[in-house]
Amino acid sequence: MFTGLIEEIGTLRSLTRGMVGRLVVTCPGVAGEVAVGDSVAVNGACLTVTSVSGNDVSFDAVAETLSRTTLGDLRTADKVNLETSLKAGEPMGGHFVLGHVDGVGVIESIRSIAESLFINFAAPKDVLRYVVEKGSIAIDGVSLTIASCDESSFGIAVIPHTLQATTLHSRQTGDRVNLETDILGKYVEKLLGRDSGKITQDLLRDAGFI
Repeated sequence: MFTGLIEEIGTLRSLTRGMVGRLVVTCPGVAGEVAVGDSVAVNGACLTVTSVSGNDVSFDAVAETLSRTTLGDLRTADKVNLETSLKAGEPMGGHFVLGHVDGVGVIESIRSIAESLFINFAAPKDVLRYVVEKGSIAIDGVSLTIASCDESSFGIAVIPHTLQATTLHSRQTGDRVNLETDILGKYVEKLLGRDSGKITQDLLRDAGFI
């Protein structure tokens, strides 16, 4: 589990594709913290550390992960957002992020507001169903608050600190990004969709109406 607060911007050293691909990321800070078997969110996708060598950390990624996220788009020297898994007792500064990418969005527009940016993203309908104004979303692993949304897109305002601490400062119109919506909405939908009739009856009975 993660919080969406990026610890380091790493640099992709290499990406080997195949049934099981391998990413090697240069990241001195994270490399000093992790060991084989640890989980790290790479642009929002949870990957397992397979080796650590100096400042380089290696991860394996199956073909499905590379195809269903933007990790398969990466090229040598690309920058990636990195976050190690949440440890017990650490501050919860962002929101609950699992590192399970729900879909890929595309940047529609970028507008400057003073030193901040307002970025609008087109997103699949099965992602937008969980997007609510003032709710949380992880974009390339970054925990952000949704400023606006409609049936085809949503927008976020990014403060200067977040721009500098993540890869968002280098994003351009047309770029693809990993999206993970708030897990709470998915569980509520599952619960209500499955037993909505029974839940309604129970609520009415507890309130004394039936």
